[in-house]
Amino acid sequence: MTTAPEHYERLLAAHYSWMLGGDVPALAEAQAELLAGLGVRADGAGRLAVDLGAGPGPQSLALAALGFGTVLAVDTSARLLDELTGLAAKAGHGDAVRPVLADLRGALPAHTGPGTVAAVVCMGDTLTHLPARQDVVELLRDAALALAPGGRLVLSFRDLTRPLTGTDRFLPVRATEDRIMTCVLEYPDEETALVHDLIHTRSGGTWTQEVSSYPKLRLAPAWVEEQCAAAGLAVRHSEVGARGLHFLVAERA
Repeated sequence: MTTAPEHYERLLAAHYSWMLGGDVPALAEAQAELLAGLGVRADGAGRLAVDLGAGPGPQSLALAALGFGTVLAVDTSARLLDELTGLAAKAGHGDAVRPVLADLRGALPAHTGPGTVAAVVCMGDTLTHLPARQDVVELLRDAALALAPGGRLVLSFRDLTRPLTGTDRFLPVRATEDRIMTCVLEYPDEETALVHDLIHTRSGGTWTQEVSSYPKLRLAPAWVEEQCAAAGLAVRHSEVGARGLHFLVAERA
């Protein structure tokens, strides 16, 4: 079993944009609409936003499109950040989007000052990739410290606290003519789910299978809300949205 960054390096980074649907700019447009609806606003071209777990950048590009003058796009995958750099340049956001190759843990205090950030987003399912619940607690504290008064934190994550059983554990992700991805879940303990990603690719008439596994945290939305409150963040919105992701918006008072 690998860590989440190792899993992306070994397998998922090469397929990630395809997994998202293959059109990151279109996805970024939808994310801009979503974030605006959740109350994320730049209020001036100089405002700073941070995208934790940026990947190829659907949220980073969305934040730049919403008018943030600087978007720090933090990720552990150099391959995905390189992809984001190219997409940002094509979209005219090359000056705004600044890739940061770093661990999410400690990224906010390392790259921002207290009370300087207008928006922090950690979306997709990135929050569950952290190694331990204490890392989630510390990330939320870092976000509360970094956010300016009225600044917003937007999280999306899957609630894996209720185990799937039998064949329900086998989840089709995406399938095209030459590529198929399936996810299989196991539950080794109360705090983690073990994710097995299986990707089949066809070249000519031959199919090749790649497999890698990594742990995800099983985070209950109520627990995350409690940790936000403990960090000094007021939860403004909490609901299950598209693709089974739980969306949570918190604000620094």
